[in-house]
Amino acid sequence: MIVIPGSRGRTNPLAGYLVLCVGLVGGVLLALSTGEADIGLSDIALHLGKWITRSGGSPETEYTIVTQVRFPRAMAAMFVGGCLATSGVLYQGLLLNPLAEPYTLGVATGAAFGASLAISFSLRPVALFAFAGGMVTLAVVMALGTERSGTLGQTRLVLAGVVVSSILGAGVTLLKVLAGDRMAAIVFWLLGSFSVSTWNNVLWAALSAACVLGLGIISHRDLDVISSGAAPGSLGVDEKRSRALLLAGSSLATSIAVSISGVIGFVGLVVPHLLRLVFGPAHSRLVPMAFLGGGFLLLLADTAARSMGEMPVGVITALVGGPVFCVLLWRGR
Repeated sequence: MIVIPGSRGRTNPLAGYLVLCVGLVGGVLLALSTGEADIGLSDIALHLGKWITRSGGSPETEYTIVTQVRFPRAMAAMFVGGCLATSGVLYQGLLLNPLAEPYTLGVATGAAFGASLAISFSLRPVALFAFAGGMVTLAVVMALGTERSGTLGQTRLVLAGVVVSSILGAGVTLLKVLAGDRMAAIVFWLLGSFSVSTWNNVLWAALSAACVLGLGIISHRDLDVISSGAAPGSLGVDEKRSRALLLAGSSLATSIAVSISGVIGFVGLVVPHLLRLVFGPAHSRLVPMAFLGGGFLLLLADTAARSMGEMPVGVITALVGGPVFCVLLWRGR
């Protein structure tokens, strides 16, 4: 069972939902008001009202900035963050590994390899190749992680993910060396960014987040049983089916998210740990809270990255998430 020592006290989950929802709304407003163009909250509300009602005639410059640049970027960051954090909850519960996250099975590295390949050889669209790379990697890892009996072996799956990820990581490094003047573009993509997010990206990010969120909510009891370490079959849980379905679904959603934003680490690792520490391990509340918490964290990280001159958002999440996770490990000794 994945429980952080010292987490006996529990906070009212309703208070947690309220805080996270208010935080998300505040984060979106902060994102809409942050940038080179100084736009106040009253003007933002006016432009959003025009956009929702499709009124106001020809769009003004501020209207375009708010509704076609900042708003889709904020929504993309929120949905990708929610997808990564919720996937982290599923991975940690299914693999009984507190260090598991959306990159454990090499899906993100596969997406990074596909994107690097596309950038190196000027193939378009990059997101399509990133998605294909992630899904091919998932298929290979699951094939290697399947035992002769036809069941997914927990240890085999993790080992297969580590090995395949290492091979693909070396491939990405090779492509960077051979890319010449395109190496900067590869490095920037690998560190993650929402700078070119469109409403089409938001749609795909929302679908991936809805997929993993729905799977987690529907299967919360199965997750509780599997992560408890008890014999799932004796409690009426088909472990083979649940593990395969949830791993495939969360990896698919992660692959879509990574194809949109690039590789962004620590969201799927830190957010589940923090929420589990405060609200406990029950997946019925942990899954939706991870969605809200991940969206809030990545939204703030992207806003901070934008205020620093379009710094890759992966740099912010690593600088914040790394120390936070070290503190959690220290407390859990």
